Amino acid sequence: QVQLVESGGGLVQAGDSLRLSCTVSGRAFSINNMGWFRQAPGKEREFVAAIRWSGGNTYYADSAKGRFTISGDAAKNALLLQMNSLKPEDTAVYYCAHRGRQCYDGIACYTDARFYEYWGQGTQVTVSS
Repeated sequence: QVQLVESGGGLVQAGDSLRLSCTVSGRAFSINNMGWFRQAPGKEREFVAAIRWSGGNTYYADSAKGRFTISGDAAKNALLLQMNSLKPEDTAVYYCAHRGRQCYDGIACYTDARFYEYWGQGTQVTVSS
């Protein structure tokens, strides 16, 4: 079993920055890839960014490219998301997701929520205009 705990959300103004963190814990777990997803009120959960743990390849939604940076701290088993130039449309609950097993379905392994095995409880990000 893997536990994910997000932190770092909050209320900010448009143009501000936030850094989200996700701490991974559990017994004898492995990490193939991790990602951030978000869900705004009345909308479906959507992909934000992902990282392949071994090698560090990163993937971003178009809405995140150039503004968000995903990174992993292997020593601390932590996933980070640096969010700059925040916009009101970034307002959502942000979820950390984990996949331990290898995946052979290409980029979908990183961008499709169905390929992730464990999820955090989410952290609220609210951006005011």
